[in-house]
Amino acid sequence: MTRAIEDVNELIGAVEHDVSHDPFPLTGLDHVRFYVGNAKQAAHFYSTAFGMTLLAYRGPEQGFRDHAEYVLKSGSAVFVFAGGVHRNAEATQHYERHGDGIVDIALEVPDVDTAFAFAVRQGAQVVEAPHDVEDEHGVVRQAAIATYGETRHTLIDRSRYSGPFLPGFVARSPIVRGPAKRYFQAVDHVVGNVELGRMDEWVEFYRRVMGFTNMAEFVGDDIATEYSALMSKVVASGTRKVKFPLNEPAVSRKKSQIDEYLEFYGGPGAQHIALATNDILRTVDEMTAAGVEFLTTPDSYYEDPELRARIGEVRAPIEELKARGILVDRDEDGYLLQIFTKPVQDRPTVFFELIERHGSLGFGKGNFKALFEAIEREQELRGNL
Repeated sequence: MTRAIEDVNELIGAVEHDVSHDPFPLTGLDHVRFYVGNAKQAAHFYSTAFGMTLLAYRGPEQGFRDHAEYVLKSGSAVFVFAGGVHRNAEATQHYERHGDGIVDIALEVPDVDTAFAFAVRQGAQVVEAPHDVEDEHGVVRQAAIATYGETRHTLIDRSRYSGPFLPGFVARSPIVRGPAKRYFQAVDHVVGNVELGRMDEWVEFYRRVMGFTNMAEFVGDDIATEYSALMSKVVASGTRKVKFPLNEPAVSRKKSQIDEYLEFYGGPGAQHIALATNDILRTVDEMTAAGVEFLTTPDSYYEDPELRARIGEVRAPIEELKARGILVDRDEDGYLLQIFTKPVQDRPTVFFELIERHGSLGFGKGNFKALFEAIEREQELRGNL
């Protein structure tokens, strides 16, 4: 059994890169913001089922009249769950259109004004111009630009701030008492689904506006099953700390997972978040015990002699992976272990991936067909295939 990975950069497959040459340098992913129907209940669910720790809160009690916002953390992964407290709040209206969903993939940058100015020159749509927000803990500089659907990227410089999260937030005690469980340590990547024919447009957006490179491409037989198909490209920052796979549906016999998402979400948006863990077996066991449901994998996947020959030796016996439904893939750089949850809300939209990397910089290309067949089994049960 190989050692557990402790370094976050190694955990998410980051690489050495001189950011001084980047037109849009990034420190990393700052946080992911969700709009949900009930933020208090979401905070409880992600504390108990996902092992996250509640850190901070902001709401009407602090003079913010529109939303109740809960900040949860696991390692370097930070989620914000915001719910509207009246019918005209932005989160309320977003929830009515989309259900629970991701509205902001916030990025930490060393210089908000420089990054924002470059993005706007390259054609980015302005959501918020650069401005300071402050309280007794210091100052945060931020701005925001639009991307696919109603998703945005807030650009944040928190180098002059020492508070629990952002100005206006107050510290809150964890919902779960006792030592933090920390089932995962970081966000590995965030996947976006866009309409048919628009994937290349958004790939070009990230190249032009943020200086990202095209890291990988999956088309045709790579990710097609008997019934459904899609196309996917991965864009990434120079360090690979920020990675965005982008999917679009492809013509097929039946409705693909991307078609289903677009229909039930009501348009393009972030489909799933991959969470990096250094012990996927323990994480799956504990999250399952806490009530999280994972997609199942047929025994035939693990009995395939080609799979066993291709993956070689990995840190866990194949029987242990089989018992949990964990997928395994190997590329020229190493291997990875991964598993996917079922949707975590009533609509078949947002779900999560757990990923444990051992050198591999990929996304489990060898598992795509098995994964999509598992998703199709769930679609069929829902009557949406």
